[in-house]
Amino acid sequence: MKKAMASTVLVIGAGAIGAFYGSLLAQAGTEVSVVCRSDYERVRQHGFIIDSQPLGRWSFTPTQVLKNVADFKGSPDYILLCTKVIPTLDRVALIRPVVGRNTSIVFIQNGVEIEQEMLDAFPNNEIVSGLAFICCNRVGPGEILHLAYGRLALGNLPNGVSDKTAQLCELFNQTGIECGATDDIVTGRWQKCVWNAPFNPLSVLSGGLPTLDILQTQESFVRSIMQEICDIAAAAGHPLPDNIVDINIEHTYAMPPYKTSMLLDYESGQPMETEAILGNALRAAQRLGIPSPHLESVYALMKLRELKLGYLP
Repeated sequence: MKKAMASTVLVIGAGAIGAFYGSLLAQAGTEVSVVCRSDYERVRQHGFIIDSQPLGRWSFTPTQVLKNVADFKGSPDYILLCTKVIPTLDRVALIRPVVGRNTSIVFIQNGVEIEQEMLDAFPNNEIVSGLAFICCNRVGPGEILHLAYGRLALGNLPNGVSDKTAQLCELFNQTGIECGATDDIVTGRWQKCVWNAPFNPLSVLSGGLPTLDILQTQESFVRSIMQEICDIAAAAGHPLPDNIVDINIEHTYAMPPYKTSMLLDYESGQPMETEAILGNALRAAQRLGIPSPHLESVYALMKLRELKLGYLP
């Protein structure tokens, strides 16, 4: 296979997802720099340790380790934005200092209906939506545990696949991680939300249960939330496969017991992606006239939990 041309990548938000995929691009010969605030000193001195159960263990030393985006030297070919999507973080303002004329903006983030602000802010840049299907956690400063999966899906917005996006997919595929390009990435976002909408909030509301315990005791409730997401997606013009709920249930039974990203944020006292995953889906349902009683209940309970934690004004 023809080797993809090396590129310059800046990972913004080098937590579990950003560090893992950034390390893979470095293995493919790409110059990868990172912005990481909480682990800055540890990563600057020692880099990252990636402990992957499927792929082995390796270290990752970024080209530049930065506390602030504006300190990046150069103009990246790609920005990999891997932060949480939360109301208090302005994604546009965060990345604007390093967006060059030829920079492709790739956001590997959770949630639905999160695309438009990026398209509006950077009309002359390629905007690439990315979805990670992975079990991966930060277990300590600069330490990433990869439990299972790892597939990526990338696609340009509003649709299509550019040459630069295809090249990025090729770089990932060289490392042994499946990365597919799709010309309908927005439908892929709704597809991922089918899993995220039940398991992320229920892991928090249950007091910290892993995914397998939730599924073994509340499969019917999980299925109801998943089906509501499918109904909303279809009404929004993004119909999902008829068997998508069954596939998600089967895969969850097969995966190792896993703490969701929302649960890890909750346990560490960090803001959760309630709006990106649940709120946006529910607002779409209301806009489209789709009844979503299970989703509405879970969202309401999460907002009460956030109120208790002091996340709301």
